[in-house]
Amino acid sequence: MKEQSLDNLWLAQILWDLGAVQFGNFTVSESAVSSPVFVNPKVLISNPTALRVASKLMQQEINLAQSLRRPKVHQFSLVAGVPVGGLLLASAYSLETNIPLIYARSRPEGTGKRGIEGHYTKGDTVLIIDDLITRGSSILETAALLEENDLKVKDVIVLIDREHGAAERLRRHGYNLISILKLDVMLNLYMSKGLITEEQYRTCAEYLRSKQGENNDSL
Repeated sequence: MKEQSLDNLWLAQILWDLGAVQFGNFTVSESAVSSPVFVNPKVLISNPTALRVASKLMQQEINLAQSLRRPKVHQFSLVAGVPVGGLLLASAYSLETNIPLIYARSRPEGTGKRGIEGHYTKGDTVLIIDDLITRGSSILETAALLEENDLKVKDVIVLIDREHGAAERLRRHGYNLISILKLDVMLNLYMSKGLITEEQYRTCAEYLRSKQGENNDSL
């Protein structure tokens, strides 16, 4: 398949084409609240080209942030994905960039105990990768485990930010959040192309405004 240009809107369209975006009444697991829109970026693993573009978009954003006079992303020598979707994305990113990957297992699973898989040196700086962020609880859990093992965490990059105040929440914990796509940008694209109705768009827009209002009130 022909290599695609590095375009976040192209990626948003592919997510739609793959059925990653659904509308209805869903419970967002991380925040345990009802949501009119559900996004599942894990379906990208079925489209190698899209997964590769997602990895390249992340690297492009990181390169730009690090090239500024006042860099917005710290230098890092390792990446760690948040299970499960973030680990899949981090694996693709590691293969794309040759940056080593470690697996921070925050909870025991199977015969594996809570801990870190992979080689690292104490004091290394780790970039955390996730596919989707709502409030950031899973990312904070992963960051805590990394720091318990004497690793440093400065920056987090996600494919999609659902805009529930995660950026500010992570900032209060000392972490910088970078996102490739925001939910409102995706909704605007789908509305402009006639993929969703005005009612669906309005319902989701009002939902996002309510969540942003709640987060502003809590600051």
